[in-house]
Amino acid sequence: MTILVTGATGNVGRLVVRGLTGDVRAMTRHPEKASFPAGVKVVHGDLDDPDGIPFDGVEKLYLFVHPPTAAEVVERAVKAGVRRIVTLSSGAVTYGYDTGHHLPVEQAVEASGVEWTHLRPGEFAVNKIDLWAPSIRADGTIVHPNPDEFGQPIHEADIADVAIKVLREDGHAGKAYNLSGPARRTQRQMARDLGEVLGRELRFRDVTVDEALAYYVSVGWPEEIARYVLGLGGYEGGEPDDFGDYEFVVSPDYENLMGRPYRTFAQWAHDHRADFTAG
Repeated sequence: MTILVTGATGNVGRLVVRGLTGDVRAMTRHPEKASFPAGVKVVHGDLDDPDGIPFDGVEKLYLFVHPPTAAEVVERAVKAGVRRIVTLSSGAVTYGYDTGHHLPVEQAVEASGVEWTHLRPGEFAVNKIDLWAPSIRADGTIVHPNPDEFGQPIHEADIADVAIKVLREDGHAGKAYNLSGPARRTQRQMARDLGEVLGRELRFRDVTVDEALAYYVSVGWPEEIARYVLGLGGYEGGEPDDFGDYEFVVSPDYENLMGRPYRTFAQWAHDHRADFTAG
C-alpha cells in the first residue's frame, strides 16, 4: 500500500510523513531540499501540474488544500487507483466562513466516489512564528493591538496525529473532523507561556490595528490574511465576518480519536523554542 503525501515539507505534511510507515511518498516541488527518514521516497510534484503528480501505484492520498486545480488533481488520482483521500481543510468550512477556498476542495473529493475524510483545524499555533518571532528576537516585544483578545491555536502535531490515524485505519470514511485546539487563551496568556519557555518577560507594543497590519505585511504575511487575523476583513476578503457570540468551543473530535487531550499552547511553545531564539 502506497501513501502519497502532498505538501510534504509543510508544517503538517512533514509530520505526517515522519509518522507514517511502509511505502510513503513525500511530494514536494523541491525534492533536493527535503530531509526525511530513511525509507521515505521523496518525489517531485506540483499541485499546479496535475498531470505530473506521481500517482502510479498510490492507494491513499493526503491532500493539502489547493483550490485552483483540486478537481483535476482528484480526478487524476482516482483514475490512477487512489481509493482514500484525507483532505487538510479548515474549521472555517464548518462555521460557514469558507465557501471559495477549502470548500471547493472538499466538494471535489466528495464527488470523486472514493473514501474521504476531511480534517478541519482552526487557528494554527505555528502562525505565531511569523507574527511574533521577528520582534521577540529583536527586542522581546510582540506586535498585537489587543493583548486580551482570545485565540484558540492548535499544535500542528495534533493535526498530523489525526491525519496519520485516518490514513492508516478504516472506519473514518465520510467524516469531517473538527480540530479546534485546546481551551481558549488570550494573547497575553500565550505570551506568558512563551516567555516562561524563553526565560524572559515579553511585552506588547502599544500599536493600533493599522500599525499592526503594516507590520504583519512587512514580515511577509499576505495583506488579505493579515486583515482577517486582525478582524479587518472576512475569511475570503471583503468585509469582516460576523462571528457573533463565537464561544471558542473545544471540539471533542481529537480526544475521541486519539484518547488524549490536545497539546497545550505551552507545549507548543516548548517544542518551538528555537524558532524564537535563532538569529
